[in-house]
Amino acid sequence: MADSTSTKSRKRRQPDPDSTTELLFKNLLKPDSVILQTLQSLVISTASASSSKPLTLSDLSLSSSCREVADLSLTSVQSEIEALTISIVQSILSGKGFSFNVPSRSATNQLYVPELDRIVLKDKNTLRPFANISSVRKCTITARILSLIHQLCLKSIHVTKRDLFYTDVKLFQDQTQSDAVLDDVSCMLGCTRSSLNVIAAEKGVVVGRLIFSDNGDMIDCTKMGMGGKAIPPNIDRVGDMQSDALFILLVEKDAAYMRLAEDRFYNRFPCIIVTAKGQPDVATRLFLKKMKTELKLPVLALVDSDPYGLKILSVYGCGSKNMSYDSANLTTPDIKWLGIRPSDLDKYKIPEQCRLPMTEQDIKTGKDLLEEDFVKKNPGWVEELSLMVKTKQKAEIQALSSFGFQYLSEVYLPLKLQQQDWL
Repeated sequence: MADSTSTKSRKRRQPDPDSTTELLFKNLLKPDSVILQTLQSLVISTASASSSKPLTLSDLSLSSSCREVADLSLTSVQSEIEALTISIVQSILSGKGFSFNVPSRSATNQLYVPELDRIVLKDKNTLRPFANISSVRKCTITARILSLIHQLCLKSIHVTKRDLFYTDVKLFQDQTQSDAVLDDVSCMLGCTRSSLNVIAAEKGVVVGRLIFSDNGDMIDCTKMGMGGKAIPPNIDRVGDMQSDALFILLVEKDAAYMRLAEDRFYNRFPCIIVTAKGQPDVATRLFLKKMKTELKLPVLALVDSDPYGLKILSVYGCGSKNMSYDSANLTTPDIKWLGIRPSDLDKYKIPEQCRLPMTEQDIKTGKDLLEEDFVKKNPGWVEELSLMVKTKQKAEIQALSSFGFQYLSEVYLPLKLQQQDWL
């Protein structure tokens, strides 16, 4: 009986494997002052790289001609719409009917430019005639969107994409259709989406060592609570950015963002934490670009270890194919992939029960990404993505919570920063 009790006691005293792993990595951590010195060198190298004049499309001799848009004033947008309307009226009066000459945003009209490390739009156009049964509805939607944008120019007001959709629900039928034509109109007029005064609903948030003005009001992002400050949908409202941060931490998901915000990670390691809560929206991409340009800080990304995490990271860095016409304004070059990376699953001993099997669609997406030029350019990305496809395993940032709810902020990220473990 005594032996049995003794055996049970010994079993109870056995350390939890997860706790042992946490302690093992915690013991590898150096004092915060040492880690901060490491980050200082990263800041210096980033500021040095930012001091040189960035390349533009006009600096390159590309084999294909490409299209880029620019920020235009409301008066200029109004003039462009009126000039286009006059040409349509003249075409109708001459008996030729009318059509819109729309820049093609298809995959075949995209070009990755390694020198710029971003996707741009080539100069191919497609006709959208009114007198054609296959395009008459889309042609009508285009005319309606142009009319609505002209009203915004005259009134000097902003509306959301949702507002725009509800002006003519029966015609648009689905918001994806009005949103797509809105991008077409930007291309046609040669202006950025924000120049049209149509904004998306607030989605992204920011917290940490950043002070900026929002429509004249000074915002201190260290005093916004764990929820942070919503990123203004109109980037023109933002100015006077000030920060003593050493880096910007770009987080894919809201859950990881909330953990870091509540733990005040930005006080231990001075940083600015930003998230778009999943797929990057235009406002968050513009805000991130503005921070990087004005503050000249390195950007480190924390995304899930799956193909979609890497796709999200690439949208911030290289741009999306859907909005390649505006990639010069929307992309933030040289974002470093901090984690969670496929090699981290074994390196940090992520338990098997916290890893997920990749679906056939996941594997296909991973293989497709391996064929993308912006992935091929970075050997580290190729190596990590190849490992992911080979092991057929993925994991979310929250898998680190198996070692403790604060493991992300207290062990994983500090150790990553200490070891300069980014790609």
